[in-house]
Amino acid sequence: MADPTEKAAGVEALKPYLSPVSVWALSVGAAVGWGSLIVTSTSYLSQAGPMGSVLGILIGAVLMLMVSVCFGYLARQFPEAGGVYAYTKRVFGYDRAFLVSWFLGLTYIAIFWANATALPLFARYFLKNFFSFGKLYTVFGYDVYLGEVLLTLTAIGLVTWLCIRSKQNAARAMVVLAVLFTVGITVCFAAAMIGHGKTGFSFAPMFLPDGHVLRQIIRIVFITPWAFIGFESITHSVEEITFKTKRISRILVISVITTTALYIFITLLSVTAYPAGSGSWMEYITHLDAYEGIEGLPAFFAARHYLGDFGVYLLMASLLSLVITSLIANLRALGRLFYSVARDGILPARFAELNKKQIPQNALLLVALISLPIPFLGRTAIGWIVDVSTIGATILYGFVSAAAYKTARANGRRKVAAIGGVTFCVMMLFGAFLLLPGLFSFGNSLASETYILIMVWSIMGFFYFRRIIAKDHARRFGKAIIVWIALLALIVFMALTWTGQRDEAITREAVVSVQHFYEGTAGPEAAGLTAEEYVEEQMDRLHRTNVMNTLLVSGMFALAMGAMLINHFSLRKWESQTAQERDRARDVAYKDPLTGVKSKHAYVEYERDMAEKIYRGDAGEFAVVVCDVNGLKHINDTLGHQAGDQYIRAASDLICESFKHSPVFRIGGDEFAILLKGQDFDNRNEILAALNERIEKNIGTGSVVASLGMTEFDPRQDNTFHAVFTRADGLMYQRKMELKSMGARVRE
Repeated sequence: MADPTEKAAGVEALKPYLSPVSVWALSVGAAVGWGSLIVTSTSYLSQAGPMGSVLGILIGAVLMLMVSVCFGYLARQFPEAGGVYAYTKRVFGYDRAFLVSWFLGLTYIAIFWANATALPLFARYFLKNFFSFGKLYTVFGYDVYLGEVLLTLTAIGLVTWLCIRSKQNAARAMVVLAVLFTVGITVCFAAAMIGHGKTGFSFAPMFLPDGHVLRQIIRIVFITPWAFIGFESITHSVEEITFKTKRISRILVISVITTTALYIFITLLSVTAYPAGSGSWMEYITHLDAYEGIEGLPAFFAARHYLGDFGVYLLMASLLSLVITSLIANLRALGRLFYSVARDGILPARFAELNKKQIPQNALLLVALISLPIPFLGRTAIGWIVDVSTIGATILYGFVSAAAYKTARANGRRKVAAIGGVTFCVMMLFGAFLLLPGLFSFGNSLASETYILIMVWSIMGFFYFRRIIAKDHARRFGKAIIVWIALLALIVFMALTWTGQRDEAITREAVVSVQHFYEGTAGPEAAGLTAEEYVEEQMDRLHRTNVMNTLLVSGMFALAMGAMLINHFSLRKWESQTAQERDRARDVAYKDPLTGVKSKHAYVEYERDMAEKIYRGDAGEFAVVVCDVNGLKHINDTLGHQAGDQYIRAASDLICESFKHSPVFRIGGDEFAILLKGQDFDNRNEILAALNERIEKNIGTGSVVASLGMTEFDPRQDNTFHAVFTRADGLMYQRKMELKSMGARVRE
């Protein structure tokens, strides 16, 4: 297992400051936002009724508790910033980690944008359109006002300033606001439950009367990840906690329980009261567009019914607190994610820098910067934001459960491995539900914008990966080609699914148009046309749509394939350069810098290779010559080390001149080894005799004198290469004694 505390060189680590209560507030604040109070109640109720919604939320909560176990276990194993990105990196490698971070970033930023653009809606509902001045334009039926744009930009700026200015104050604000909305929603729900029995309002029907009960519950279960996404964001700040990481699991569990209770409270609160004109909560929810103001918000209408204006103000404060906590928590999560990926080179290194207060200021500013255009788009993206966050949650929880399964299994933690395995299978099923709605009779198709966004974002990921490869000198990325094949398949699949739905919708419109033509209720475009002409016109329309869809799919595929090929060739180029650098480094390491012969490092590898061949029985014939240079110490002491180096080089030249066809190794300061094979082995005795004769003539002349010992490999007695070397070394010492005697006689 890699060291979880390993950091990029020169990057400072985050400092601990978060208490358990702060971590809980961050977790709940990230999970519960504007949609929990405004969207969830109607979205859940309109699909499953109160009982179906509650049961679906509870089943989903059980799944989130299993996810909590996975996150808690991995946080203990890898206590570093980055959350699921860090876990995926440690368990599955950098390529899959990049893929996770790419979609996780999109998910968190989508939630951040959703809550930022919710502030103008808050002003429209509760501040009598105070900021609705300076109309700029209309986007998909939504009026964009200068005042609301300024409100959103100011909120983004203030939240960013707070998180950069003081991380302690941001944490304290989170605690206060999280307690406020938890207490506020609970008080309103409790008041409704206490007073409901005296009102005559009914919870009936408990399920939608025109649908299968089980299908209604399952439909809620499948969208549950969207309701909880963000609760895991505290794992991005694990380096900043002041307590032991083993407590994270418990805090995550408490966060899931809190979030579940709040969702159930809001859902049930929304059906405890309804206007006099409605006969049931179902009639009220079904015709909600006909109501304005407080009556158009079921939870607020119920709060006012049971607590008067105090209930409205309390729920208003709770809703505002939900939005602010979600902004702070998701900004922090994105900032820590960007900080973590910057440490690994996915983002520029400046985003991994900390300011004097140990805050990743540049990473937080990056989040604010890419959020600045969003207020100018208005609230038109709410549909795809829900879809994107649901897909993102499925990817996120799928990877973390797979990482927990693999890590726990390797560590012998069977219980955690079982939970991770089951959770991963469920997430795979969730993915099929989202991406293959045709497989389920109760499946929900994604919004058209979602398909386009996922395709474009995936293609952007391919091109951005090119930048990573170009700067990845450590060669950590680009090793898992299956990841990029899967991403390419996702792009093609999303394109085909989207075009299929478009074809189906256009075909349905054409059929209806033809039906209206025959009924005489067609629009003015049918005037003066015969039935055949009108049908032909509709067929042409279908053909044009098919052509456009084909071009779109082909274009998306071509872009993705082009990006993939560019990355592939870039990787090949880098691999070639790396191989050349490795060969150059190998040459340097294998070459003795003083003499130019092979180094001791090269000898060690050669010895290992020969030992393996001896073990296998295919070493063949060879001999070992061990050579020791005589008198080197005397030369160093009297003439200096420079003269000693020259003496060693002269000895090396003498050896190489004699053994022209054999590798020569310098294995010590004055010691060489020669491996004789082939021609040199065949003529070994003659070569050695001639060399010894030359050396003997050098005695007393100042030229090189060296002692050599040679022995042949004998497969009958030599089980290792070292045995051959040892015999040669012994003969070398005998020769050394002979040469010393000769030298003594010459001096006499």
